Amino acid sequence: MIRSIVAFTSLMVLGLLLIWGGMHHHILQKKPVVQSSTTLEIKKGDTLDSVIRQLRAQNIAINTLWFKFHAYRTHLDRMLKVGEYVLTKGATAADILEVLKQGKTRQYAITFVEGWSFKQIFQAIENNPNLQHTLEDEELAGVMQKIGSDELHPEGQFFPDTYYFEKNSTDVELLKRAHEKMQNLLAEEWQKRDKDIPLENPYDALILASIIEKETAAAEERKKIAGVFSRRLKMDMLLQTDPTVIYGMGDDYRGDIRRRDLREPTPYNTYVNKGLPPTPIAMPGKAAIHAALHPADGNELFFVARGNGRHAFSADYSTHEKYVALYQR
Repeated sequence: MIRSIVAFTSLMVLGLLLIWGGMHHHILQKKPVVQSSTTLEIKKGDTLDSVIRQLRAQNIAINTLWFKFHAYRTHLDRMLKVGEYVLTKGATAADILEVLKQGKTRQYAITFVEGWSFKQIFQAIENNPNLQHTLEDEELAGVMQKIGSDELHPEGQFFPDTYYFEKNSTDVELLKRAHEKMQNLLAEEWQKRDKDIPLENPYDALILASIIEKETAAAEERKKIAGVFSRRLKMDMLLQTDPTVIYGMGDDYRGDIRRRDLREPTPYNTYVNKGLPPTPIAMPGKAAIHAALHPADGNELFFVARGNGRHAFSADYSTHEKYVALYQR
Protein backbone atom coordinates (compact mmCIF):
# COMPACT_ATOMS: atom_id res chain seq x y z
CA MET A 1 0.00 0.00 0.00
CA ILE A 2 2.80 2.39 0.98
CA ARG A 3 4.69 1.53 -2.21
CA SER A 4 1.62 2.39 -4.29
CA ILE A 5 1.24 5.74 -2.58
CA VAL A 6 4.94 6.50 -3.11
CA ALA A 7 4.73 5.48 -6.76
CA PHE A 8 1.61 7.58 -7.33
CA THR A 9 3.18 10.59 -5.61
CA SER A 10 6.32 10.20 -7.68
CA LEU A 11 4.29 10.11 -10.86
CA MET A 12 2.39 13.23 -9.83
CA VAL A 13 5.61 15.10 -9.05
CA LEU A 14 7.13 13.95 -12.34
CA GLY A 15 4.03 15.07 -14.19
CA LEU A 16 4.12 18.49 -12.58
CA LEU A 17 7.81 18.82 -13.37
CA LEU A 18 7.13 17.89 -16.99
CA ILE A 19 4.35 20.48 -17.16
CA TRP A 20 6.57 23.08 -15.49
CA GLY A 21 9.48 22.26 -17.77
CA GLY A 22 7.26 22.27 -20.83
CA MET A 23 5.81 25.61 -19.89
CA HIS A 24 9.20 27.21 -19.49
CA HIS A 25 10.46 25.57 -22.67
CA HIS A 26 7.57 27.09 -24.57
CA ILE A 27 7.57 30.46 -22.86
CA LEU A 28 11.29 31.02 -22.72
CA GLN A 29 12.20 29.64 -26.11
CA LYS A 30 13.35 32.23 -28.64
CA LYS A 31 10.94 31.17 -31.34
CA PRO A 32 9.18 34.28 -32.73
CA VAL A 33 5.39 34.12 -32.81
CA VAL A 34 4.77 37.65 -34.17
CA GLN A 35 5.50 37.59 -37.89
CA SER A 36 4.85 41.30 -38.53
CA SER A 37 4.33 44.25 -36.20
CA THR A 38 0.75 44.48 -35.03
CA THR A 39 -1.41 46.04 -32.35
CA LEU A 40 -3.28 44.27 -29.57
CA GLU A 41 -6.08 46.30 -28.04
CA ILE A 42 -7.42 45.42 -24.60
CA LYS A 43 -10.76 47.03 -23.87
CA LYS A 44 -12.60 47.46 -20.62
CA GLY A 45 -14.09 44.12 -19.59
CA ASP A 46 -11.68 42.00 -21.65
CA THR A 47 -10.45 38.78 -20.06
CA LEU A 48 -7.36 36.66 -20.59
CA ASP A 49 -9.40 34.33 -22.78
CA SER A 50 -10.56 37.19 -25.00
CA VAL A 51 -6.96 38.43 -25.29
CA ILE A 52 -5.82 34.96 -26.35
CA ARG A 53 -8.62 34.78 -28.92
CA GLN A 54 -7.53 38.13 -30.33
CA LEU A 55 -3.92 36.94 -30.56
CA ARG A 56 -4.88 33.77 -32.38
CA ALA A 57 -7.22 35.73 -34.68
CA GLN A 58 -4.16 37.71 -35.74
CA ASN A 59 -2.31 34.45 -36.52
CA ILE A 60 0.01 34.78 -33.54
CA ALA A 61 0.79 31.13 -32.87
CA ILE A 62 0.94 30.94 -29.08
CA ASN A 63 0.32 27.71 -27.21
CA THR A 64 -2.88 28.53 -25.35
CA LEU A 65 -2.31 26.10 -22.46
CA TRP A 66 1.20 27.25 -21.65
CA PHE A 67 0.35 30.94 -22.22
CA LYS A 68 -2.58 30.77 -19.79
CA PHE A 69 -0.61 28.75 -17.25
CA HIS A 70 2.15 31.35 -17.12
CA ALA A 71 -0.34 34.24 -17.06
CA TYR A 72 -2.19 32.72 -14.11
CA ARG A 73 1.07 32.05 -12.29
CA THR A 74 2.05 35.72 -12.49
CA HIS A 75 -1.52 36.93 -11.79
CA LEU A 76 -1.60 38.65 -15.18
CA ASP A 77 -5.21 37.56 -15.63
CA ARG A 78 -6.16 39.90 -12.76
CA MET A 79 -4.19 42.96 -13.81
CA LEU A 80 -4.77 43.37 -17.53
CA LYS A 81 -4.41 47.06 -18.32
CA VAL A 82 -6.76 48.61 -20.83
CA GLY A 83 -5.05 50.11 -23.87
CA GLU A 84 -3.21 49.32 -27.08
CA TYR A 85 -0.07 47.22 -27.07
CA VAL A 86 2.40 47.26 -29.94
CA LEU A 87 3.71 43.75 -30.65
CA THR A 88 6.88 44.06 -32.69
CA LYS A 89 7.95 41.68 -35.43
CA GLY A 90 9.93 38.78 -34.02
CA ALA A 91 8.41 38.94 -30.53
CA THR A 92 8.16 35.65 -28.65
CA ALA A 93 5.35 34.47 -26.39
CA ALA A 94 7.50 35.55 -23.45
CA ASP A 95 7.87 39.01 -24.94
CA ILE A 96 4.10 39.35 -25.29
CA LEU A 97 3.55 38.32 -21.67
CA GLU A 98 6.19 40.79 -20.50
CA VAL A 99 4.64 43.67 -22.46
CA LEU A 100 1.23 42.87 -20.95
CA LYS A 101 2.68 42.48 -17.48
CA GLN A 102 4.45 45.86 -17.61
CA GLY A 103 1.35 47.55 -19.03
CA LYS A 104 3.38 49.15 -21.82
CA THR A 105 0.46 50.63 -23.71
CA ARG A 106 0.81 52.63 -26.89
CA GLN A 107 0.88 56.38 -26.31
CA TYR A 108 -0.73 58.95 -28.59
CA ALA A 109 0.05 62.66 -28.58
CA ILE A 110 -1.87 65.91 -28.92
CA THR A 111 -0.35 69.40 -28.89
CA PHE A 112 -1.96 72.56 -27.58
CA VAL A 113 -0.15 75.53 -29.13
CA GLU A 114 0.74 78.71 -27.25
CA GLY A 115 -1.71 81.46 -28.14
CA TRP A 116 -4.56 79.13 -29.05
CA SER A 117 -8.07 79.95 -27.93
CA PHE A 118 -10.20 77.41 -26.11
CA LYS A 119 -12.22 77.01 -29.28
CA GLN A 120 -9.06 75.86 -31.08
CA ILE A 121 -8.21 73.47 -28.25
CA PHE A 122 -11.66 71.92 -28.39
CA GLN A 123 -11.43 71.60 -32.18
CA ALA A 124 -8.10 69.76 -31.90
CA ILE A 125 -9.63 67.39 -29.36
CA GLU A 126 -12.68 66.77 -31.53
CA ASN A 127 -10.46 66.02 -34.54
CA ASN A 128 -8.36 63.47 -32.64
CA PRO A 129 -9.73 59.97 -33.38
CA ASN A 130 -7.91 58.34 -30.46
CA LEU A 131 -9.69 60.29 -27.75
CA GLN A 132 -13.09 59.37 -26.36
CA HIS A 133 -15.33 62.37 -26.98
CA THR A 134 -17.76 62.99 -24.13
CA LEU A 135 -18.22 66.77 -24.44
CA GLU A 136 -20.81 68.29 -26.73
CA ASP A 137 -20.71 71.85 -28.08
CA GLU A 138 -23.62 72.89 -25.91
CA GLU A 139 -21.77 71.67 -22.80
CA LEU A 140 -18.70 73.88 -23.27
CA ALA A 141 -20.06 76.58 -20.98
CA GLY A 142 -19.88 74.07 -18.13
CA VAL A 143 -16.58 72.46 -19.04
CA MET A 144 -14.77 73.88 -16.00
CA GLN A 145 -17.28 72.25 -13.69
CA LYS A 146 -16.80 68.95 -15.49
CA ILE A 147 -13.05 69.01 -14.82
CA GLY A 148 -13.63 69.88 -11.17
CA SER A 149 -12.69 73.57 -11.25
CA ASP A 150 -14.45 76.48 -9.56
CA GLU A 151 -13.57 78.80 -12.45
CA LEU A 152 -16.43 79.69 -14.78
CA HIS A 153 -14.67 80.57 -18.05
CA PRO A 154 -12.40 78.06 -19.83
CA GLU A 155 -10.36 80.57 -21.84
CA GLY A 156 -6.66 80.51 -20.97
CA GLN A 157 -7.10 77.82 -18.33
CA PHE A 158 -5.15 75.05 -20.08
CA PHE A 159 -1.38 74.89 -20.37
CA PRO A 160 -0.01 74.74 -23.93
CA ASP A 161 2.08 71.59 -24.25
CA THR A 162 2.23 68.17 -25.89
CA TYR A 163 0.22 65.62 -23.93
CA TYR A 164 0.54 61.85 -24.25
CA PHE A 165 -2.41 59.58 -23.62
CA GLU A 166 -3.66 56.06 -24.12
CA LYS A 167 -6.30 55.31 -26.72
CA ASN A 168 -9.85 56.05 -25.59
CA SER A 169 -8.75 58.40 -22.81
CA THR A 170 -11.57 60.92 -22.44
CA ASP A 171 -11.48 64.55 -23.48
CA VAL A 172 -12.34 65.51 -19.89
CA GLU A 173 -9.34 63.58 -18.53
CA LEU A 174 -7.03 65.35 -20.97
CA LEU A 175 -8.42 68.81 -20.21
CA LYS A 176 -8.13 68.15 -16.48
CA ARG A 177 -4.42 67.37 -16.87
CA ALA A 178 -3.82 70.53 -18.92
CA HIS A 179 -5.76 72.64 -16.41
CA GLU A 180 -3.87 71.25 -13.43
CA LYS A 181 -0.56 71.92 -15.16
CA MET A 182 -1.57 75.53 -15.81
CA GLN A 183 -2.74 76.03 -12.23
CA ASN A 184 0.45 74.57 -10.78
CA LEU A 185 2.68 76.69 -13.00
CA LEU A 186 0.66 79.84 -12.34
CA ALA A 187 0.80 79.31 -8.57
CA GLU A 188 4.55 78.71 -8.70
CA GLU A 189 5.21 81.81 -10.83
CA TRP A 190 2.90 83.96 -8.70
CA GLN A 191 4.94 83.18 -5.59
CA LYS A 192 8.07 84.53 -7.33
CA ARG A 193 6.44 87.64 -8.82
CA ASP A 194 7.80 91.18 -8.61
CA LYS A 195 6.06 92.83 -5.66
CA ASP A 196 5.20 96.13 -7.36
CA ILE A 197 3.20 94.76 -10.29
CA PRO A 198 -0.36 96.14 -10.69
CA LEU A 199 -1.99 92.71 -10.55
CA GLU A 200 -4.21 91.61 -7.68
CA ASN A 201 -4.19 87.83 -8.13
CA PRO A 202 -2.94 84.96 -10.32
CA TYR A 203 -5.99 85.24 -12.58
CA ASP A 204 -5.04 88.82 -13.42
CA ALA A 205 -1.60 87.53 -14.29
CA LEU A 206 -3.15 84.90 -16.56
CA ILE A 207 -5.20 87.57 -18.35
CA LEU A 208 -2.21 89.85 -18.89
CA ALA A 209 -0.03 86.93 -19.98
CA SER A 210 -2.60 85.96 -22.60
CA ILE A 211 -2.45 89.48 -24.08
CA ILE A 212 1.36 89.39 -24.13
CA GLU A 213 1.21 85.99 -25.82
CA LYS A 214 -0.97 87.37 -28.61
CA GLU A 215 1.02 90.60 -28.98
CA THR A 216 4.41 89.08 -29.70
CA ALA A 217 6.22 85.85 -30.46
CA ALA A 218 9.61 87.51 -29.96
CA ALA A 219 11.11 86.25 -26.72
CA GLU A 220 13.16 89.40 -26.13
CA GLU A 221 10.04 91.61 -26.34
CA ARG A 222 7.76 89.88 -23.86
CA LYS A 223 9.01 91.62 -20.71
CA LYS A 224 9.20 94.95 -22.52
CA ILE A 225 5.57 94.68 -23.62
CA ALA A 226 4.65 93.58 -20.09
CA GLY A 227 6.37 96.76 -18.88
CA VAL A 228 4.24 98.94 -21.18
CA PHE A 229 1.00 97.34 -19.99
CA SER A 230 2.05 97.46 -16.32
CA ARG A 231 2.82 101.18 -16.51
CA ARG A 232 -0.49 101.84 -18.27
CA LEU A 233 -2.39 99.94 -15.58
CA LYS A 234 -0.62 101.89 -12.84
CA MET A 235 -1.42 105.19 -14.60
CA ASP A 236 -5.05 104.18 -15.19
CA MET A 237 -4.53 104.43 -18.95
CA LEU A 238 -6.43 102.40 -21.50
CA LEU A 239 -4.43 99.37 -22.59
CA GLN A 240 -5.50 99.85 -26.24
CA THR A 241 -4.37 96.42 -27.39
CA ASP A 242 -5.74 95.03 -30.64
CA PRO A 243 -5.82 91.32 -29.67
CA THR A 244 -8.47 92.02 -27.03
CA VAL A 245 -10.59 93.86 -29.60
CA ILE A 246 -10.25 90.92 -32.01
CA TYR A 247 -11.27 88.48 -29.27
CA GLY A 248 -14.33 90.58 -28.46
CA MET A 249 -15.34 90.62 -32.13
CA GLY A 250 -15.56 86.82 -32.16
CA ASP A 251 -16.67 85.41 -35.50
CA ASP A 252 -17.16 88.93 -36.87
CA TYR A 253 -13.41 89.36 -37.19
CA ARG A 254 -12.39 89.02 -40.83
CA GLY A 255 -8.67 89.75 -40.62
CA ASP A 256 -8.86 93.52 -40.20
CA ILE A 257 -9.90 95.96 -37.47
CA ARG A 258 -11.96 98.93 -38.61
CA ARG A 259 -12.35 102.24 -36.78
CA ARG A 260 -15.87 101.36 -35.72
CA ASP A 261 -14.55 98.10 -34.21
CA LEU A 262 -12.31 100.16 -31.92
CA ARG A 263 -15.41 101.99 -30.69
CA GLU A 264 -17.58 98.89 -30.24
CA PRO A 265 -18.25 98.56 -26.48
CA THR A 266 -17.63 94.85 -26.06
CA PRO A 267 -16.34 93.73 -22.63
CA TYR A 268 -12.99 92.98 -24.28
CA ASN A 269 -12.47 96.29 -26.07
CA THR A 270 -9.52 97.87 -24.23
CA TYR A 271 -9.87 101.01 -26.37
CA VAL A 272 -13.06 101.89 -24.48
CA ASN A 273 -12.73 99.93 -21.21
CA LYS A 274 -10.01 100.64 -18.66
CA GLY A 275 -8.09 97.85 -16.98
CA LEU A 276 -7.81 94.22 -17.96
CA PRO A 277 -10.50 92.40 -19.94
CA PRO A 278 -12.77 90.08 -17.91
CA THR A 279 -11.01 86.85 -18.93
CA PRO A 280 -7.87 85.71 -20.74
CA ILE A 281 -8.08 85.90 -24.53
CA ALA A 282 -5.85 82.91 -25.29
CA MET A 283 -3.68 80.21 -23.77
CA PRO A 284 -0.37 81.76 -22.62
CA GLY A 285 2.86 79.84 -22.38
CA LYS A 286 5.30 79.83 -19.47
CA ALA A 287 7.44 82.65 -20.92
CA ALA A 288 4.44 84.98 -21.28
CA ILE A 289 3.31 84.26 -17.72
CA HIS A 290 6.81 84.91 -16.43
CA ALA A 291 6.96 88.19 -18.35
CA ALA A 292 3.61 89.36 -16.95
CA LEU A 293 4.96 88.86 -13.44
CA HIS A 294 8.40 90.35 -14.16
CA PRO A 295 7.85 93.36 -16.45
CA ALA A 296 10.87 95.24 -17.74
CA ASP A 297 11.73 98.64 -16.26
CA GLY A 298 11.52 101.69 -18.52
CA ASN A 299 9.31 104.60 -19.48
CA GLU A 300 7.75 103.30 -22.71
CA LEU A 301 3.98 103.61 -22.94
CA PHE A 302 3.43 102.80 -26.62
CA PHE A 303 4.48 100.24 -29.18
CA VAL A 304 3.57 99.52 -32.78
CA ALA A 305 4.25 96.52 -35.01
CA ARG A 306 7.11 97.02 -37.47
CA GLY A 307 5.92 94.31 -39.85
CA ASN A 308 8.84 91.96 -39.21
CA GLY A 309 7.58 90.30 -36.05
CA ARG A 310 9.09 93.04 -33.86
CA HIS A 311 7.79 96.32 -32.41
CA ALA A 312 8.91 99.93 -32.14
CA PHE A 313 8.56 101.28 -28.58
CA SER A 314 8.18 104.89 -27.50
CA ALA A 315 7.64 106.87 -24.33
CA ASP A 316 5.57 109.71 -25.79
CA TYR A 317 2.65 109.92 -28.15
CA SER A 318 4.34 112.13 -30.76
CA THR A 319 7.13 109.60 -31.26
CA HIS A 320 4.56 106.83 -31.36
CA GLU A 321 2.68 108.66 -34.13
CA LYS A 322 5.88 108.88 -36.16
CA TYR A 323 6.37 105.12 -35.80
CA VAL A 324 2.75 104.49 -36.78
CA ALA A 325 3.21 106.61 -39.92
CA LEU A 326 6.46 104.82 -40.71
CA TYR A 327 5.36 101.23 -40.13
CA GLN A 328 1.57 101.19 -40.47
CA ARG A 329 0.65 103.82 -43.05
